[in-house]
Amino acid sequence: MVLDRQGYDDLIMYLTQNLALFEKSGEIKPGAPTIMELIEDDIAENVMLLCQQHTDLSTEQRSQIVREVDGIVYDLQEVLSSVTSNQVTIEQHAFIDEFAALVKNLFDSAVVESA
Repeated sequence: MVLDRQGYDDLIMYLTQNLALFEKSGEIKPGAPTIMELIEDDIAENVMLLCQQHTDLSTEQRSQIVREVDGIVYDLQEVLSSVTSNQVTIEQHAFIDEFAALVKNLFDSAVVESA
């Protein structure tokens, strides 16, 4: 659906261009989640929103989305493996929120194209 598209390659390039965000320290809000917890929560929220907005998705399409999202989270975990258990900084939080929204946008586009 999206993993084999140019948009996903562009998204991974965007991540690599912003890796420095994860290599430096920054301000952490009290009670901040770990980087991996935030990634999982943000992407899950966006996938649920995607499914709510596209009520006509078949069970097969929903399953494919979940499989591909699992692959995306795995890719993120691999790229950020050395920092996933760190608490997220304010800058990292903003980046992860944006990244998760871009993932949703990729799936939105794919769903619309397949309709």
